[in-house]
Amino acid sequence: MLKMRIKYFIVICLFITCNLPGIINAQSFVHPGLLHSKEDLERMKKAVANQEEPIFSGYKIFIQNPASQSNYKIQGPMAMVGRNPTVGQSTYDSDANAAHQNAIMWNITGDSAYAKKAIEIINAWSSTLKSITGRDAVLMAGLGPFKMVNAAEIMRYTYNGWSEKDIRQTEQHFKDVIYPVIKDFAPFANGNWDAAAIQTVMAIGVFCNDRSIFDRALNYYVNGQGDGRLTWYVINEAGQIQESGRDQQHTQLGIGLLSESCEIAWHQGLNLYGYADNRLLKGFEYVAKFNLGNEVPFTETLDRTGKYHHTIISQQGRGSLRAVYEQIYYHYVNRMGMSAPFTQQAAEKLRPEGPGKPGADHPGYGTLYYSKPVQSKSTLYNHIPVPPAGIIATASSKEINLSWIEPVGATEYTVKRAFKHGGPFVEVAKNVIKNYYNDQQVTPGIQYYYTVSATNAKGESSNAIEKSITAGLPSPWDHQDIGNMKVAGSADFNGSSFLMQASGMGIDSTKDEFQYVYRTLKGDGEITARFIPQPGSQFSRMGLMIRETINESSPCIALQIFPGKTGQIEAPAWQVKLLTREHINDKIVLSPMGFPLTEPAVTWGRLTGYVWLRLQRKGNTITGFTSYDGLKWMASGTVTFSLNKTPLVGISAASGIKTISSVFQFDHVSITNAL
Repeated sequence: MLKMRIKYFIVICLFITCNLPGIINAQSFVHPGLLHSKEDLERMKKAVANQEEPIFSGYKIFIQNPASQSNYKIQGPMAMVGRNPTVGQSTYDSDANAAHQNAIMWNITGDSAYAKKAIEIINAWSSTLKSITGRDAVLMAGLGPFKMVNAAEIMRYTYNGWSEKDIRQTEQHFKDVIYPVIKDFAPFANGNWDAAAIQTVMAIGVFCNDRSIFDRALNYYVNGQGDGRLTWYVINEAGQIQESGRDQQHTQLGIGLLSESCEIAWHQGLNLYGYADNRLLKGFEYVAKFNLGNEVPFTETLDRTGKYHHTIISQQGRGSLRAVYEQIYYHYVNRMGMSAPFTQQAAEKLRPEGPGKPGADHPGYGTLYYSKPVQSKSTLYNHIPVPPAGIIATASSKEINLSWIEPVGATEYTVKRAFKHGGPFVEVAKNVIKNYYNDQQVTPGIQYYYTVSATNAKGESSNAIEKSITAGLPSPWDHQDIGNMKVAGSADFNGSSFLMQASGMGIDSTKDEFQYVYRTLKGDGEITARFIPQPGSQFSRMGLMIRETINESSPCIALQIFPGKTGQIEAPAWQVKLLTREHINDKIVLSPMGFPLTEPAVTWGRLTGYVWLRLQRKGNTITGFTSYDGLKWMASGTVTFSLNKTPLVGISAASGIKTISSVFQFDHVSITNAL
């Protein structure tokens, strides 16, 4: 009784906190709320008891699997697991499958032996596993642990026999061991890596009731810098996939992982499935159509990393359907009443859907998990919508462009704006019917804070988590593409960070190609900035620069992070060096002294950690410094260099690829003695 009163008190406190004026805070989470809601679990239980088809046929496949048995013999735990080199991967994945499937069996049968088995597995791993290693650690942490988090979510909210101490230990394990490996996703890799990280980051956010973690995954899904961002994985309206030219196994893996993120978001009241005009469905239709033996259009592609160039669609694995189609068929056809003919054919061909092989790549068993009669769309509108999420803001000096993830059942939106964090917010647009808005009533150089609420016939949501952006760069900052750029760059400022999008080859020749954010330096001075990882392109080059003009062959000196050649495209030798051009049209010269980057900035040849840079001018002496923490600085080169008294000083960034841009972020930017 006391425990119930405490829970009631916490709920009341959360309600009050989330609705205080001026506090922009999203709703609390729905539990269980990952792949399986309370209603899903009850539906499965009832359908199996009544032997309803096709769910009962799906259940008969499910109970044949060794991982669905309460007498399953746990394979682990281990203190360390890894992938490439492999350490305990199959051990962990097998136990994760068993934890998830036993949690499902507990809810279907009511037999506590299944509940105890699921908890035994979760507790064993959460108390023992301390590290995830290997070149492919992101995949190791993004695949199997997704099943483990789902199992924990189900057991926490459906079974009273799991101790509070063990639940807290499991929370801490997910946040301290799993999350750090995947929190920055994998923009250096094919998109299925990103997708694996997105789903598990999102799941950890829900289980740990941590909105910042949950929103981190949502934001990456719609606006990440890697191949796994939805509109960069399903690359066009035809539905072609970034990995379609690689093979059909990874193509199905990637879209399957993205769909699992959508189901989590749906249970939290957000229509991620519908984002970008149902782009995910277009991807499934394209993949299903091709793997059912039909021809599809194909566009030659180079991915965001610049490493994966495909000229034709791959025949490898064609026709071998993975267990990912029932979920999508159920959502778009039965929930939303849309047409998905090729997804439907694939689902029917697999039905009843079996395990998500190989290993723990997919949950599988979609016939059991997702089959449900056609729903009336009116059920979507029988509650007040949750707040919108994932606000994206881009800007120029003339307008600020906003977009967001739509809540389930929303019909209209109200856009609100403030001049400081937390408000007060003033309405700038009402009755907005699309999930985007362009605010043209802005003043150049002013920082704004935006939030959005959603409305339907039942009422108006609370405000979304705010997003800050400046209308153009704050004065006297300016930005420009330098040189002959094939893809136009951009620069935004959100109040703490410069966000740059840039293509180009950088400054390693007589003619430069990069995006430059700059202002004027008055005589001696220095610029300091922190680079926030990670770049999508392994060919990226970015850093600090002093140059005389914005001419593409201007005299300049730069302290640059760039990828030294190693013979391994996946593992460049990241380093920091001074680069100089003393006269107009001279070729860039690299100083002999430099600073090779190691851990914590670089792991497995990938630039995954922060790098601080400082470029200092004292008369004709220019010195570069590098730091991993902004406290301990190491010299990275010194040159004697004559510049005019008021050169341009700032940040440069280039993807190292002429036709593909990358996203770069710098914060803690400061300049001494600038005009």
